[in-house]
Parts: sequence; structure tokens; C-alpha cells
Amino acid sequence: MRRFISIAALMVLVTLTGQGIKAQSFKFGHINSDELIQSMPDYDSATVKLEKFRKELVNALDLMSVELNTKNEAYQKESKSFSDIVKQTKEQEMLDMQKRIQDFQTNAQTQLQNKQTEVFQPIYAKVDKAIKDVGKENGFLYVFDVAKGALLYFDESKSVNILSLVKTKLGLK
Repeated sequence: MRRFISIAALMVLVTLTGQGIKAQSFKFGHINSDELIQSMPDYDSATVKLEKFRKELVNALDLMSVELNTKNEAYQKESKSFSDIVKQTKEQEMLDMQKRIQDFQTNAQTQLQNKQTEVFQPIYAKVDKAIKDVGKENGFLYVFDVAKGALLYFDESKSVNILSLVKTKLGLK
């Protein structure tokens, strides 16, 4: 009899707990962070800064390439009249210049990536904070970023797109 009462009490407890869980409503939200970032004025100025820096690097590389081509053309025209030691010296100069150009390209790629991080990191931090603030203020259990591909499916009728809320938080239209 005691065992029966214990089992009955346990079943009542499980039933009540299950109903309590069903009564809770979970709020899920989603956002396209790429769309948000591209709508920010900071994004345009960061893009301009990055493009200016990229053009500066490309111009420097172009100048180096023109100089190498000029030396190469001059060498091709005059190489027949050079002695062996002069030929070797000129060839070594061009090889050294070609190595400098390759080193510059490698260094420029690294510098461009660093510059991209430098100009966009504050934007990403601002967006991240705004999304978290909106999530907390509006009681969302989860907010998914559809731009990152972390979500394969969501029912738009049951998920709230918080893009407009975050834009409002950031003072954007």
C-alpha cells in the first residue's frame, strides 16, 4: 500500500511539473548581423578607411613592379654588351628586387588583414553588445544569427526578427 501511495504521489508530481513546463513560453529571436552591420554609418567609414589603405598598398606594389620591369627591359636591351660580372650583378639586382616585391606582397596581405580587424572590431563589439542587450531586455531565451549559418531552419512565425529592435537600440533607421 505504501508503495502504491509513493508511486501515485510521484505520478502526480511529474504530471504537475510537466504542466508547469508546458505553461512556460520560450522566446526565440533571430537576426541577420551582416545586414545590421552594413546598415550602420560606421560600416561605410570603416570600408572607406580599409579601401584607402588597400589602394596605398597596391600603388606601392605597382611602383615596385614598374621599376622591376624597367630594369628588366633595360637589361634585355643592353645585356649583349655587358661583361659577365656586370650581367651577374644586374641579374642579382633584379632577383633581389623580385624577392623584395614578394616580401612586400606577403607583408601587405598581413597588414591589410590587421587593418580590417582594427577598423571593424569596434563595429562588431557594438553590434554584439546591442544584440545581447535587446535579448535581455525583451526576455529572449535564444537569439540566432542567420548570417553566420549557425541555424539551418527556423519557423519565422514563431521566431522574432530582432533586427528592427537592435537598429533602434543603436539609433539607426
